[in-house]
Amino acid sequence: MDWMDPIALLFLLALTLAFLWKRSDFWKSSGKNLPPGPRSLPLIGNLHLLDLKKPYGTMLKLSKQYGPVFTLQLGFQKMVVLSGYKTVKEALVNQGDAFVDRPRIPMFEEAERGHGIVFSNGENWKVMRRFAITTLRDYGMGKKTIEDRIVEECSFLIQKFESFEGKPFEATTFMNAAVANIIASILLGKRYEFEDPTFIRLLNLVNEEIRVLGSPSVLLYNMFPALGFLSGGRKTVLKNSKELRDFIQATFVEHLKELDVNDQRSFIDAFLIQQQEEKNKNQSNGFFHNENLKAVVSNLFGAGMETTSTTLRWSLLLMMKYPEIQKKVQEEITKVIGSTQPRIEHRAKLPYTDAVVHEVQRFANIAPGSAPHATTADVTLGGYFIPKGTHIIPLLYSVLYDESEWEKPFKFYPEHFLDSEGKFVKRDAFLPFSAGRRVCAGETLARMELFLFFTSLMQRFTFQPAPGKSKEDLDLSPGVGITVSPIPFKFCALPRS
Repeated sequence: MDWMDPIALLFLLALTLAFLWKRSDFWKSSGKNLPPGPRSLPLIGNLHLLDLKKPYGTMLKLSKQYGPVFTLQLGFQKMVVLSGYKTVKEALVNQGDAFVDRPRIPMFEEAERGHGIVFSNGENWKVMRRFAITTLRDYGMGKKTIEDRIVEECSFLIQKFESFEGKPFEATTFMNAAVANIIASILLGKRYEFEDPTFIRLLNLVNEEIRVLGSPSVLLYNMFPALGFLSGGRKTVLKNSKELRDFIQATFVEHLKELDVNDQRSFIDAFLIQQQEEKNKNQSNGFFHNENLKAVVSNLFGAGMETTSTTLRWSLLLMMKYPEIQKKVQEEITKVIGSTQPRIEHRAKLPYTDAVVHEVQRFANIAPGSAPHATTADVTLGGYFIPKGTHIIPLLYSVLYDESEWEKPFKFYPEHFLDSEGKFVKRDAFLPFSAGRRVCAGETLARMELFLFFTSLMQRFTFQPAPGKSKEDLDLSPGVGITVSPIPFKFCALPRS
């Protein structure tokens, strides 16, 4: 039999799939009280039930039928979905150690190879996360030094908006660039002009990767990795990932030429100095090697740009959709700080504006499935047994839209974060950054950026749909991607007098 014969290949593939399907029944037949779930079909599991554009919507519907802890199967991958604030908190916070790992997902295994922060586990994850958080703080995260950088970047973004003189434009690239410059200043020690071709290429790489990672092509590759050679999405992710890492490699080679222990200029400098210390101690099994450097910088750059920028674009779209809310924000800003440059100290004095920023994050729901988790040991949750190594989906969508936690979960309603006197109130179920030990490492920076960018833009402009469109024409449907972004839209930024 010629192994190149496509019919023979298909026959072998069918045998392999049948064998794996038989093995997948073991999870069901262990005799334990396992979470319930829909009946799975041979080979595809529950794929036929899933809305591939909004899988989190399907999962929320299934939770109504099967409860807050239920099983879903995609191909041969058995996973457990956690739905609702109380269940997600119980797992990620109260039993955090048992749910702290990341599962083995073919696309991320191939792209990350266990390095970096987002998809690493064990000691590598602990060391890299600890170093990242400490170093981000050293370079100003949560401090006035980084606040000054954000304020400066706000002014550049405002100038860009002003240059269109009230005419319609699409702002994704500029907003990505403005937000990316904050994390670039920490990681690389420099800012880029919005039109810099290298910078634009990096932003496009990250954007495309986010979009493709959430595509059906990559989903099918993760379900059936043996068919990877057919996945165009897989090839795009690996190509973009290599190009981004090649840029980071070239950057830290340049940093090495001028490395001064007493004058650290950036996150990369701090990492390289740690690397030298490991070498001086002859630690051959250390963690501060080049592959981890490229992965960590790539993780932080992608996460530090995309999520905040996406949330800001949602904020502009929602202000145009609800002009009465936009007007109330502007009136509060005018009354409380006038033309003074917004700073973090003003947040407590602008409760309605702060409530709107929080409600944008809740309603936009940009990371509906969170990053997946995996169990580090056999565990019981909600009365069900979950084996060690199980792929876990903490459905943040179900937390941010939990009907038992939010008065009007499916409406854009800033009053979710205000008391009867109009004062800002924190909400336990507000978990856009996830929770527990894997909570977003850049949460403090993101919160600062969102408030300062949003307030500065609201202070200077009134946002309206492009001519010929009304607020009713604005589409709140999500685009396809690993995060939920708005479909690109044009708008007018009219200067406020």
